[in-house]
Amino acid sequence: MVTSLPARPSRAVLTLLAVLLTLTGLAGTALTATPARAASLVQVTSFGSNPGNLAMYGYRPDGLPNGRPLVVLLHGCTQNAGGYFANSGWRKFADQWGFALVVPQTSSANNMSSCFNWFEPGDTTRGQGEAASIRSMVSYAVATYGSDASRVYVSGLSAGGAMTAVMLATYPDVFAAGSIGAGLAYRCAASLLQASGCQYGPTSKTPQQWGDLVRNAYTGYSGPYPRVAIWQGQSDYTVTPANGTQLRDQWTNVRRVSQTPTSTQSLTGGTSLKVYGADDVRLYEIAGMGHGLPVDPGNGADQCGAAAAYFLDTICSAYHDARFFGLDGGGGPTTPPTTTPTPTPTPTPPATCVRANNYAHTTAGRAYQSGGSVFANGSNQAMGLWNTFVVHSLKQTGPGYWVLADGEC
Repeated sequence: MVTSLPARPSRAVLTLLAVLLTLTGLAGTALTATPARAASLVQVTSFGSNPGNLAMYGYRPDGLPNGRPLVVLLHGCTQNAGGYFANSGWRKFADQWGFALVVPQTSSANNMSSCFNWFEPGDTTRGQGEAASIRSMVSYAVATYGSDASRVYVSGLSAGGAMTAVMLATYPDVFAAGSIGAGLAYRCAASLLQASGCQYGPTSKTPQQWGDLVRNAYTGYSGPYPRVAIWQGQSDYTVTPANGTQLRDQWTNVRRVSQTPTSTQSLTGGTSLKVYGADDVRLYEIAGMGHGLPVDPGNGADQCGAAAAYFLDTICSAYHDARFFGLDGGGGPTTPPTTTPTPTPTPTPPATCVRANNYAHTTAGRAYQSGGSVFANGSNQAMGLWNTFVVHSLKQTGPGYWVLADGEC
């Protein structure tokens, strides 16, 4: 972690860098001052057996000690590891609470839409295909990053959410818990044709039948099954809301708890949370949300991510999932708050006007960084790249509320 701002470059160096940035369109990383976080998402070219032909990307926060948790993130169709890492919000909590990330990536060579093959038996069976490749990545992270093998979790969106269900079913001895966003029940489909039927309509099975599909994925297993969180937009026409209910039926049956919720809460973003058993399964239903992963851009304690295609501005699912996994230091399951906490702003006299570079604005709490870009706190006005070369004036017009004021300071 950088503890002080870097020395100011000469005018000649700044001019050269400005030209290079203009010509190349780089996001101000390698050619600019080192930000507070030096760690980045890095491809691992050799991680062991890879029968599913997947690519592995890993993120280990600076100074992360051995024995910390590990979270596997699975992107959706047409997405990739870098975009999912940048937009999902998980990086914030990996840095804040100290855990590593593994982000597998598939490609059009595996599936024409770059989807994980959650419906192909050869990729969804223990020890085979894509499922086995992801398992190899976990083994690599445990051995290389020193991650705690008893605290490994998985989360994904859409096809990645369905693949999350695959990993929880086929490797219940590896994953302690998981989160399925706009996904589908394990073995809802065993072919591409069946996959379309699952996505767009309900499948007629009892909770027992859904649960048996999971139990048959690893015959002879007698240990505990993972706890599961399910996220489902109620206006999702790509993976219809019936799939959230089917996932609820499957995993409550696997966990041997009732399909009747033990509690229901209202959260931000039009979200209803139903809890089953002793926090064995959670079902988050988001009114009006379409197909995508819930995010909530901002610098609040429970905010995260960046809005983009299939990253929908409603509620920060990564925050709630990280707490559900016990990654916030609580040591176990936690029930999320019913109201959004408001961060305490740094006291600044009203109408204060400050001119500084974007890096200084973020470190002083006048702005925040998301996906390599900077936005003013409160107004969320775009300020450009996160570096020491872009300079703006910001004026505070209320507690924690800053607006661009170039030409006024």
